[in-house]
Amino acid sequence: MFPRLCLVSVTALAIAAPAAVWAQSDTTAAPAPSAAAAPPAAAAPAPPASPNLAPNGSIFTTLKSSGDFKILTKALDAAQLSKVLSSQPGLTLFAPTDEAFNALPPAELTALMQPDNAPVLQKVLIYHLVNLSLDSSKIKGSKGQVPSVEASKLQLDGSGTPLKVNNADIIQSDVRASNGIIHVVDKVLIPADVTLPSASAAVATHNPAGS
Repeated sequence: MFPRLCLVSVTALAIAAPAAVWAQSDTTAAPAPSAAAAPPAAAAPAPPASPNLAPNGSIFTTLKSSGDFKILTKALDAAQLSKVLSSQPGLTLFAPTDEAFNALPPAELTALMQPDNAPVLQKVLIYHLVNLSLDSSKIKGSKGQVPSVEASKLQLDGSGTPLKVNNADIIQSDVRASNGIIHVVDKVLIPADVTLPSASAAVATHNPAGS
């Protein structure tokens, strides 16, 4: 039996103004002999593509209708949270894609999906959940913390692009389901009070997505 979820309210976000510093040097000295051109800087890695998630009923049915959240929906079922995300109103979910889950060490992901670790899985999942309809307009231009349903706080950063939650980028925002808002993120968020379980190499070969 899983503990009954206790949904908590959100705190206000603190506004943070970014600052920039720029300096220019004087070049009055005689020109020096030309030096070899510096190699071009490496291009920044491209951000993960948005899954183009479209609203389709509740938060859970919206995720279920997409092909990019198979691990998340399987995990929500295993942790007995699918009904909460189908009926509880006024929620915000930061939803990791399958690619985000598969970026975890394979042994940890496999162990996390085992029935014996369901309480740990539930804590990880409800850390992605906020008891408030929190759209991007409330994040942009702000920087601060908000309590998750798990009780640990999430760090929101809307001072730049893309918007961020903890160390994850929000790669699609404001998917408006019938009972709340989904923001798609490119990393699985792990609360500080949770240590992911490990698994043996034999178990780790199992495919957690079930595909």
